Amino acid sequence: MRERSNMKTHDVIVVGGGPVGNKVASLLAKEYDVLVTEEHRVPGKPIQCAGLVSEEVLELSGVKPTILNKLYGANIFSPSGRSIEVRSKECKGVLIDRSEFDALMATKAEESGATHMYSSRFLSHGIFNNKVIAETDKTTMEASIIVGADGHNSVLSKTIENNRPAEYVRGILADVKYTADDQDLVNIRMGSETAPGFFSWEIPFGDMTRIGLCTSWDAGPPSVYLKALMKKIGLDDKAIVDKYCGRIPMGGQRRTYADHLLLAGDAACQVKPVSGGGLHPAFMSSFALAETVTEAFDENDFSEKFLSVYEKRWKRAVGKELKRGYTLRKMYTSMNDNELNRAMNAFSSESVRNMLRDTSIDRPSNLLFRMMKDPMTMMRLMPIMAKAMIRSIV
Repeated sequence: MRERSNMKTHDVIVVGGGPVGNKVASLLAKEYDVLVTEEHRVPGKPIQCAGLVSEEVLELSGVKPTILNKLYGANIFSPSGRSIEVRSKECKGVLIDRSEFDALMATKAEESGATHMYSSRFLSHGIFNNKVIAETDKTTMEASIIVGADGHNSVLSKTIENNRPAEYVRGILADVKYTADDQDLVNIRMGSETAPGFFSWEIPFGDMTRIGLCTSWDAGPPSVYLKALMKKIGLDDKAIVDKYCGRIPMGGQRRTYADHLLLAGDAACQVKPVSGGGLHPAFMSSFALAETVTEAFDENDFSEKFLSVYEKRWKRAVGKELKRGYTLRKMYTSMNDNELNRAMNAFSSESVRNMLRDTSIDRPSNLLFRMMKDPMTMMRLMPIMAKAMIRSIV
C-alpha cells in the first residue's frame, strides 16, 4: 500500500461506475464528498444487459434514455414448440439504449456533486484509524466508508468471508439485423435444448432484434446455445451487429455489509432470480443504503454492527420478492422438458393469461400466489408443482 501522505480524502468512495453505483452517488453527493471509481474508460461500455426494463425502473433512475421500443407482452414457447401469446393493453417493459442510460446516470451523479475516476481499477482496501484506505492502480485514497457496486465479480464482496452467491448463470446476447413481425411482443423460449436452467429471448426494435439467453453454469458456454437458437428460428444467416456476454449472481449471499463497507447491486446479489434483472431491486435498495450512510455519518459510527441495519432495510424493500423468486427458480430448474410442456397447458387457459397480463416484470413471484387462488389452475398444476417443490428442496 502506498504512503498515506498527500492522499486525497473523500467522505464516500463508490467502486463501480455502472447505473447502481451512480444511483448511490446521486443520492449521497448532495451532502457528502463522493468519488466514483470505474475501471473502464467511459460509462456504459461494455454492455452486459439486455436493456429491457419497466417504466418504474426509469422513474427510479431519474434519467430519460432513448426508448428503442415498447413491449406489451410476450409469445411464450414451451420446449415442444407450443406457444401462447400474452398481450396487455398496458406497456409491460421498454427497451432502452443501455450505453446511453449508463452515461446519463453518470452525468446525473456528477450534477449531484459526485466526481468520477475512469480507467481506474480497484485493487484493495484496509481500515486504519477509523478510515478506509482504498488503493487503485492509479492512486491511494481515504474515506469514511466504501460502497461496493463493482458487479458480479466484486472485489469488495470477496473481502467478506464465505460470501459467494448461491449460484451464477451465464448469459449472452446479440443484436441481429432482422425485422420481427410482432414489434410489441418479446419471444421467450424454454427447454433444455434452448437454454438449460433459464430461457431465451428475442426482443424486437425496428430493423434489429436483440436475441439472447442464459444458462445454468454447468450447462457450458452459452454461445453454443445461441448459435443453435439462431439456426432453429431461421436467423443463422443474419448479420450480428453486436454481441455481449456476462454472468449473473443469484440466490443471495451471506452478508452485504462489513466495517466501513456496504455492497450494492450485483455485488450484493440484488438480482431477480426469475428474470436475471437487477436494476429494480438495486435501485430500490439504494435508498436504504443512502439512509444508512447518512445515519453512520451522523453518529460517526461505521462499524459492521451499526451498518448491519442496511441489510434489514433493503430486504424489507425487496427481500421477499427475491426470496420468492429464487424458490420459483429452483422449482423451474428441477422440472424436465415434459413437465414444462404440461405446465404450459395450464398456462394456456384464459384465467392464467389474464394473470400473466397483469404481472409486473419487477414482481414476477406475485403470479404464483395469484395462481394458487384459482382452483382450476391449481388442479392442473398441483401434480407438477408438488414434484418440483420436493425436488427443489432436496
